[in-house]
Amino acid sequence: MSSADFTTSILVDQSPKEAFNAINNPRGWWSEDIEGNTEKLNDEFTYQYEDVHYAQIKLTEVIPDEKVVWFVKYNYFKFTKDRSEWTGTKVVFEISKKDNKTLIRVTHVGLVPEFECFSICQNAWTQYIQESLYNLITTGKGMPNGKNKPRTADEERLAAK
Repeated sequence: MSSADFTTSILVDQSPKEAFNAINNPRGWWSEDIEGNTEKLNDEFTYQYEDVHYAQIKLTEVIPDEKVVWFVKYNYFKFTKDRSEWTGTKVVFEISKKDNKTLIRVTHVGLVPEFECFSICQNAWTQYIQESLYNLITTGKGMPNGKNKPRTADEERLAAK
């Protein structure tokens, strides 16, 4: 991981197990339009938001209550010159105890400022982690996107094009 890779963190009162279970439920915090399994090592799923973003993802590391790694096998963006910018990147969720709380650190390894999508992706990941995943862990209700259901200003703008 380089210091230029996108990283964000949240701190919650819930247990590492509750955080781990929420991370493995991306339909509850990222998108309702996820197909496939999202919980065990070698599970594969697809993510889609309208015709704007499509990704095929594989879980390449799963350590209960500690770590989950998603490998982006294939990616398509409608809004970048290099439509495959995320292909070959990894999204790493690290869970640890900090004082009496649980720290979730999310690093998208390979999502760097040189990417055309960086600003949009940084804004989206920040919202999905800081708000939606946080709320799923702390209240049981996240704010995933879905068909005709944008959750960021960029999703709304890009889907309208």
